[in-house]
Amino acid sequence: MGEGTILVGGGGKDYAEPRELLLRYANRHGLITGATGTGKTVTLQVLVEGLSAAGVPVFVQDVKGDVSGLSRPGDPTGKMDESLRKRAAQVGMADFAYRAYPVVIWDLFGKEGHPVRATISEMGPLLLARIMELTEAQEGVLNIAFRVADEQGLALLDLKDLQAMLVWLGDNAAEVGRTYGNIAIASLGAIQRALLVLENQGAAGFMGEPRLDLKDLMAVDGGMGRVNILMADKLIQAPRLYAIFLLWLLSELFEELPEVGDPDKPVMVFFFDEAHLLFGDAPKALVDKVAQVVRLIRSKGVGVFFITQNPDDVPAEVLGQLGNRVQHALRAFTPRDAKALKAAAQTFRPNPDFDTETAIREVGTGEAVVSLLEEKGVPAMVSRTLIRPPESRLGPITAAERAETLAASPVAGKYETAVDRESAAEILSGRADKQAKEAAMAEEMLKAAQGGKSAAAPGIGRRYEPAGHAPASARQSSLGADLARGVVKQLSTREGQRLVRGILGGLFRSR
Repeated sequence: MGEGTILVGGGGKDYAEPRELLLRYANRHGLITGATGTGKTVTLQVLVEGLSAAGVPVFVQDVKGDVSGLSRPGDPTGKMDESLRKRAAQVGMADFAYRAYPVVIWDLFGKEGHPVRATISEMGPLLLARIMELTEAQEGVLNIAFRVADEQGLALLDLKDLQAMLVWLGDNAAEVGRTYGNIAIASLGAIQRALLVLENQGAAGFMGEPRLDLKDLMAVDGGMGRVNILMADKLIQAPRLYAIFLLWLLSELFEELPEVGDPDKPVMVFFFDEAHLLFGDAPKALVDKVAQVVRLIRSKGVGVFFITQNPDDVPAEVLGQLGNRVQHALRAFTPRDAKALKAAAQTFRPNPDFDTETAIREVGTGEAVVSLLEEKGVPAMVSRTLIRPPESRLGPITAAERAETLAASPVAGKYETAVDRESAAEILSGRADKQAKEAAMAEEMLKAAQGGKSAAAPGIGRRYEPAGHAPASARQSSLGADLARGVVKQLSTREGQRLVRGILGGLFRSR
């Protein structure tokens, strides 16, 4: 393996010619495709190993549990040992040796790995609006909620904070609307329903504190890039949560990392498995956002690789930015499959030695049609390539090994306990309770003042009143009732609440 390269496998005659990924072009993104069971996961594992060995941190999703084997060395006594060593020699991998890689396991739900959290404020109204597919009017209301929260010092940290803020907006729509424009109750209801969908998919556990520190992802352990594995077997069943996590993470990296252009090696590389779940039935606004982030994040030195079955699972505007391609076998059982296979073949730089379409149909398990970027970022001529064997374990780790990995993790104990500090929900609830108590106390004061003098007994000491006129005491009682109703009504307004706070403050100071 040459300096600044990652050996992917061997091509040419007898697969003896090395096929290498240039590290300085790993941030030009990539695509790994192929039918189920053709070796995509092994190719992903090989690339992760090469990047980690070069000191590049990696983030990869583990949909089936297989990728967790990166935390353990391969088995020299296993039944696959002989064939793996034979393949290593065939592709020119002279330094093949079993070894483990520095793995940290994460889980958005906090059950099989360290929890991953982000605050509502960090996500912002634009990202949330895209994920929830809000209309322009609904997005405007969401922006108002964030703006008012900022102005009033109401931290939006978790889902209940945003839900409480929307309820407050509904209660104060007329007053806030005079400053920021009309706040339709229907729009508030639509946003709350969309938040409920996110909550049902598990977003309540993801949105909160302590937030994920990106430095914990981008670490180098013992000269090797940290391999961050996100358990995604349950996450892929929540496509909205999957999408919001992906966009949030890439957006945070884009915001925090400096411009580096094309460095000698990437700052970090992401692998997103089952990409069709991200893009399937996604609104155009979301696809446009993903395409924008993928296009711009390259200049930050971050690479993104998508793994899926067919290239057409990835939208054209994203697909055109994926320079490094590894295409495992595709089967053409239907006209649609045949069309997809033909389209996939046309995306490669032709090789006069073979027909690309036929090769994609015929390559066996562990073999692929490969085109990686070479000098000046030009795609190399397509080549039938035998993928090199992984040095870490093939297959998942056991539950006991997972527990051992979590206990020895450099971030063990840092994220496990959720923090629910005072934020918008608690502050708004506290305000409402205080105002209710003040209003109740003021009403009691008025009732006490109104009933301080009891009426005289019938027939005793009553003064004569002309016919047609109510007794003076009745007129006074009626006047007191009207005054009480007016004051209580006034107490429901903000000015009235301020008045009550002033009265009560004076009373407490005089004691």
